[in-house]
Amino acid sequence: MGLKEVILNFMKEEAYKPMEIPEIAKIFNINKNEYKSFKKAIKTMEKEGLLARDESDKLGLAQRMGVITGKIEIHDRGFGFLIPDIEGIKDLFIAKTNLMGAMNGDRVVAKIIKEGRNGKRTEGIIINIVERVNKNIVGIYEDNKSFGFVLPEDKRIQNDIFISKKDRNGAKKGQIVMVEITRWPDGKRKNPEGKVVEILGRPGDKGIDIDIIIRKYNLPEDFPPSVLNSALDIEDFITEDEIKGRLDLRNTKMVTIDGEDAKDLDDAVSIERLENGNFKLGVHIADVTHYVKERSVIDKEAFKRATSVYLIDRVIPMLPKKLSNGICSLNPKVDRLTLSCIMEVNRQGKVVNHTIAQSVIKTNERMTYTDVTKILRDNDVELIKRYKDLVDDFKAMEELCKILRKKRLDRGAIDFDFEECKIILDEKGKPIDIKPYERAIANRMIEEFMLLANETVAEHMEKLKVPFVYRIHENPDAEKLEKFKAFIYNLGYNDITWGEEVNPKALQRVLDKFKGENEETIISTLLLRSMMQARYSPECAGHFGLAADYYCHFTSPIRRYPDLQIHRIIKEYLNKELTENRSKKLVSIVDSAAKQSSEMERVAQEAEREVDDLKKAEYMKDRIGEIFEGMISSVTGFGAFVELPNTIEGLVHITSFRDDYYIYDEDRLILIGERNKKIYRLGDKLKVLCSKVDILSREVYFEIVEDKYILEEKERAKKIQEEKLENIKRELNSESLKEDNI
Repeated sequence: MGLKEVILNFMKEEAYKPMEIPEIAKIFNINKNEYKSFKKAIKTMEKEGLLARDESDKLGLAQRMGVITGKIEIHDRGFGFLIPDIEGIKDLFIAKTNLMGAMNGDRVVAKIIKEGRNGKRTEGIIINIVERVNKNIVGIYEDNKSFGFVLPEDKRIQNDIFISKKDRNGAKKGQIVMVEITRWPDGKRKNPEGKVVEILGRPGDKGIDIDIIIRKYNLPEDFPPSVLNSALDIEDFITEDEIKGRLDLRNTKMVTIDGEDAKDLDDAVSIERLENGNFKLGVHIADVTHYVKERSVIDKEAFKRATSVYLIDRVIPMLPKKLSNGICSLNPKVDRLTLSCIMEVNRQGKVVNHTIAQSVIKTNERMTYTDVTKILRDNDVELIKRYKDLVDDFKAMEELCKILRKKRLDRGAIDFDFEECKIILDEKGKPIDIKPYERAIANRMIEEFMLLANETVAEHMEKLKVPFVYRIHENPDAEKLEKFKAFIYNLGYNDITWGEEVNPKALQRVLDKFKGENEETIISTLLLRSMMQARYSPECAGHFGLAADYYCHFTSPIRRYPDLQIHRIIKEYLNKELTENRSKKLVSIVDSAAKQSSEMERVAQEAEREVDDLKKAEYMKDRIGEIFEGMISSVTGFGAFVELPNTIEGLVHITSFRDDYYIYDEDRLILIGERNKKIYRLGDKLKVLCSKVDILSREVYFEIVEDKYILEEKERAKKIQEEKLENIKRELNSESLKEDNI
């Protein structure tokens, strides 16, 4: 039994009362040499949410102390929500006055002070801050004679940071700086204190807008020298010794299919029509773990980053470019080490046989989605001639893709077909165009093949009952789903049968019902909001959205750590290295990998979304006064959001509805005019004028053209009427003067 289990069992005893660490150490006879590691173990258990402190700073089991441990997310209006560590517990509302010095992202312990009733959230107060995460903050430096302060760029960080005169390090008023926190706020002291550690520049400097976001999310741009040096030691070629014992597929025809800009090519595909009518599909993934050994400096850095982050004009990679764009990238016509999942798929899309093996490949071509689509959809004569040896393979891939897609949708997988956009920047980083990103046949082929490989590998490993990292997607939030059902009913669709238990097939039927309708995008968006977020887990809990019992991420080890970790486990199994002792160690390894990867995935998504929103706002800044056609994508108590065809979204604030006073009906998600009874609802198409853009908050504001013109017409009519009255008065005055003169 490990130390963790011993401590937990001790605290589970009924007689146990909360104690401080020295008291617990005394009971366990911990000597001076052991105390440091004992204290570290306790702190780790706190971070894991197993232990918590009470108001007097004494420790006990979190579940027995009536407290909740989790991460605090603070709204830019000051209040926050505690996101519990334990699944199944609802978020806790924390009023601004009950934050007790906690800052956005901190791991905290809260106590419930008011149970939620009648649709209201349960409220809590923070009683302990377990871990501070905002060690560095970006903001605008403001100067004073005797001190300075920094206004955080992140609006979720509510308080200015005090900077003493000695700690400003040359920063000047109006500059954008990075501050290191030296003293945290608490319940009594409102403002954190810090010192300027980097001057980034001034607002408007080239590229500084994205640099700010990178710093805001603490994304590590540069690799430590030790990591870069370790990568430099790796050879750029493969030796015969490395190939020994691998399945040699260098004579098998295969290609990579990616976007034009992709440099980290981590998946290749091969296909063959078998005599029995089945397909032999090969998905070949870069063997990154051959170069990234467990607990090496590169592996530790990859674990810390957990994912590559894509920010329009730059990539913050998980691995050094020497690996991601070099020896690990499946570049054409060179030997590369891979992990292959080779599947025999029948005409119904079922995998009837499969092999997972360490392999060596040599791809024939580096294809792009655009060129393959032109061959298959447009019958491009020049490209067909150029790739004549591959055309039949592409046609077989297209045929298999359609079979797999049909099978997936038939079993109930939810197909969210959202419009994605590509933001194009000029050489100065200014957005010059935003256009829809085409999800054509070539994209769909690779998507289906990767999904199939991920499912096949997950099922294979789950049946072996070895520790593994799965990609799971739990059932939708019941409360949000009920609201979604009510909304569908209020739209007039009361003939939809849901069944006792909502399954993905039922939800897909709803999406199918609205296919091609004005409400299609809106219904998809509302349904997506009612669903849980997919995450990584050591437990194989299935994937609701894909209607899959088994799922993992196997296909992108260059840019995702879970893929890299499971490659390591698969290879250990194939090489008969999964001993009982190793399996025990893997339990905690996969748990850590799942937690870290899920957390960093969220950070990457937030950063990517914010960069997109920033560039969309910049794009609209030059289009203030222009008129656009859009569709209402969301209705709230403070107005309606309108989405344009290029995915830019703007707010028509409630005060901008000029023809009437509008009331928000939450049940039907509509705005209704108090006098004219006019209704604005989700899916309504309308013309809007871009009236204002706030770059700092990344917000675009619209006015409804009809309302604006109605008001202008009224103003014009009023002026004409006033002018007529003035003319009449002048005429009367003139006549009066004439009479006086007579």
